[in-house]
Amino acid sequence: MVNYRSLVALFLAFVTSLMLTACSGAPKKPITYSSTQLESIQRYASDLQDMRDRLPELATLITKQDWTFTRNFIRGPLGELRVKMAGVARNLLPDAKAGAQTIAQTVFEDFEAIDLAAQDGNYPKAIKEYAAALKDFDAFLSIVPPAARPQAPAVEP
Repeated sequence: MVNYRSLVALFLAFVTSLMLTACSGAPKKPITYSSTQLESIQRYASDLQDMRDRLPELATLITKQDWTFTRNFIRGPLGELRVKMAGVARNLLPDAKAGAQTIAQTVFEDFEAIDLAAQDGNYPKAIKEYAAALKDFDAFLSIVPPAARPQAPAVEP
């Protein structure tokens, strides 16, 4: 007599391995941004681009060694920088999210260092940190998906 339990177990093991092989070999659908994600990223990225466009004003304040207005500028026009960067990072795909959060943290640290240098009246440190902030800010903006990047205003001829 054949032991039916053994045959059933062997058959189930065969079917299971066959299904696992078939399922794991299936091509994975590439992850893409939804239109809602792109709209949200674009809204935050537009605000970030506006802030980026104002950074030369900060350089002027640092160059003039106007420390009070330097610190006010960081807290005023750049005050929502952290929120806007977090909004972009939150809506990115998982593979880009971690890198964006790391760069955003670096940007915050750069601005904190500028603030401390302004508090101490340390021009060399402030201008060095400004250059780092500018570089890191641009690196963050480069992570924004091309479809969500703010469009440059049309120039009239």
